[in-house]
Amino acid sequence: MKIPGRYPVLVMILAAAVLFGTGQGYGKLAPGQAAPTFSAKDLQDRPHDLSQLQNRPMVVLYFFDIDSKSSTEGLLSLRQMAKHYPGGEVTVWAVTLSPKDKVSAFVAGNPLGFPVLLDQSGIGSRYDAQTILPTVCILGPGLKVLDHLHGGGKTSQMMLVKLAERELQRKQTQVAMVLSDEVVKKDPQNVEAKAVQGHAALKEGKVNEAGQVFQELAQKGGSAEVIGKEGLAAVHVKKGEPEKALKLAAEVEKKAPDRSYPHVIKGDVLYAQNKVAEAQSEYQKATTKKQAQPYLKPVGHNQLGRLYAKKGDNEAARKLYDEAVAIDPYYIEGTTNKGLTYQKEGKWDKALDTYRQALGVEKTDVYATALARQAEEMTNLQRDRQKAERIDRLVKELAERYRTQKKSASKDQDEWTSRPMILAFVDFQEKGVLTERDGIATVMTLQLTDYLNQSKRVQVVERALMDKLIEELNLGSSELADPQTALRLGRVLAAKLIGTGSLLNLPNGTSLTMRLIDTETTSIPMVLNRDLAPQLGSDNDLYQLNREILKTVIAKYPLRGFVVKLAGDRVLLNLGANQGVVAGTKFEVLDEGQAIEYKGRKLQGSTRPVGQLEVVDVQPDLSYARILSKERTLKADDKVQEKLESLAMGAGGVSP
Repeated sequence: MKIPGRYPVLVMILAAAVLFGTGQGYGKLAPGQAAPTFSAKDLQDRPHDLSQLQNRPMVVLYFFDIDSKSSTEGLLSLRQMAKHYPGGEVTVWAVTLSPKDKVSAFVAGNPLGFPVLLDQSGIGSRYDAQTILPTVCILGPGLKVLDHLHGGGKTSQMMLVKLAERELQRKQTQVAMVLSDEVVKKDPQNVEAKAVQGHAALKEGKVNEAGQVFQELAQKGGSAEVIGKEGLAAVHVKKGEPEKALKLAAEVEKKAPDRSYPHVIKGDVLYAQNKVAEAQSEYQKATTKKQAQPYLKPVGHNQLGRLYAKKGDNEAARKLYDEAVAIDPYYIEGTTNKGLTYQKEGKWDKALDTYRQALGVEKTDVYATALARQAEEMTNLQRDRQKAERIDRLVKELAERYRTQKKSASKDQDEWTSRPMILAFVDFQEKGVLTERDGIATVMTLQLTDYLNQSKRVQVVERALMDKLIEELNLGSSELADPQTALRLGRVLAAKLIGTGSLLNLPNGTSLTMRLIDTETTSIPMVLNRDLAPQLGSDNDLYQLNREILKTVIAKYPLRGFVVKLAGDRVLLNLGANQGVVAGTKFEVLDEGQAIEYKGRKLQGSTRPVGQLEVVDVQPDLSYARILSKERTLKADDKVQEKLESLAMGAGGVSP
């Protein structure tokens, strides 16, 4: 069995437990129970304390006997697989009662790559790891027991299925599919393994493949038929066939009334049809039913929580999110959704703690990363009273300007020189199905803000300022959806561009419509329609959106300025970092054509380039450029304009 690089150790952990054991059965430790903590020394007398691993997403304890061939074979298997596994995500400790000298001799000839701890305080007895060895205990977030395994024989397939289900919970669909495939090869009738195959394929967007798996199950009768039709209902939802989905969900409900997921399917379909009360009723039923695949159990609680959050009942929503995470400790959708309820109440410190909990489970989660960064900034702002007071004063001034439509005073008569390109995002409206993740629009704009600010070509209005201004003006979502409201907000914020639009959440992804609106001319320099990956599972989509925005800015709003003076072989320009200039930016020096008077009107001729410059040194409002070419002597007050071809790999690495 060939496993992708980051997954093999998980497979071998289970293989060691099931292939090298002699009995079967579960020990005294039950799933969800807090694992007994302990301290022990390794072969070099270095201490290891289990309580220090609270924040690890998974910990594996491998209990073995050095005189047992199956135990040592398991150690060697773990060693081989651990070589391919990145450090930090999964921690493996081997624990033994065997004599130190024997273990040391074995390890000397077979370096393992993970610590071997000597059990001198009855650790094995606390983990029911004495009679049958090897024994494996897999711990999840917060050192809660996920699986306590020992035994062999037919138990091995059950164990592999359990690990496949666990990997599906962790969103590791590839390894889940590999594990379930391995079981199905040996036992084609294994219903649970085939269910993993189907749902893993569905999560990867392989709808037809999932449909084939579930169709096979649906034709078998019994529990296989129930799981198959349940899966087929989910497939029909993904395909946009709601009536077929409802019909199959009803069949499953009639045949297996204690299953929860059919009610989730019905709730999702009804919500998409704007039947919110009926959807809530179905989600409520789902929370009372006990039977479901492990990776489907928390969804009903989460969806019901999302409805409560939409109604403003954050306390009830948090309770449901907590229940979802208690069912599945890897269900970070519930954790980040909970953080957003605190965020909406302005409890940024609690929101930050919650997002950090999510990152402890999955450190690369796009949502938790973006939301945690925002929450940290807001928490720091709340602690910085002087800065908070400055922002409050500015917000009141901007709000008054918005209400009276007073424009900020400006004595600048220079209409040629580029000003800082400021962009403000107004909240995107979300429509369509009820996604498991709340905050899709928020995360999208946060990530885009980071990308655009890093480019130095565009400055995005601080989210804290925007949120406070919207709160001060008491603008609701319907008002923010009005383009005129967005324009007025942009103008008072001195933003040249407003970014707005909508997100249509579909069963198989999200459809984005984004517009950039020029606040001075009301023209629309960019309209973008794009299908995004489901629930922004990857930030690649956001990076591509960043590129599109920068390409528009570069093409529609090239930097313009003047030659201030010549200093030796360099030219001083009245543009700098504040306007978006970076080292390497190229400019053309322009000659304006002869003006012609005709019937009392002055007609300006077209411009033509008479020289080229390349910026070599950038200051906040000035930059120095070297002369690449010239047709005449350059002089002060010559106009310059950014040469677009020079931006092929310009700000943000954008390629037009």
